Amino acid sequence: VQLVESGGGLVQAGGSLRLSCAASGFTFDDYTIGWFRQVPGEEREFVAGIGWRSDKIKYRTFVKGRFTIARNNTKYTVYLQMNSLQPEDTAVYYCGAIPDEMGLPFSEKFYDYWGQGTQVTVSS
Repeated sequence: VQLVESGGGLVQAGGSLRLSCAASGFTFDDYTIGWFRQVPGEEREFVAGIGWRSDKIKYRTFVKGRFTIARNNTKYTVYLQMNSLQPEDTAVYYCGAIPDEMGLPFSEKFYDYWGQGTQVTVSS
């Protein structure tokens, strides 16, 4: 089982990045994918998530209207388009997989698989 995040980097405030989460080794269609982020000394926090049919989508309030999550099941990949980035969005971003029937919880403890993370740094 593997989840691999990519697309992070350094961007100025107001800029955009698109993160990708590529999955392998499990039945992708059986899983909901969530994006989380973490800064040093803090817990991993839910950002956005999407069910396997893309009919179940959630965003945290602090990213609504700026971030968009999407998935391509034929490519086993979930994307997070991040626009209007702000310095407070700086974090390591992770994707996690949870069985689709478990919904879209905000707590990381319910997610079975994780990627290694990708760093996003937004300068002011």
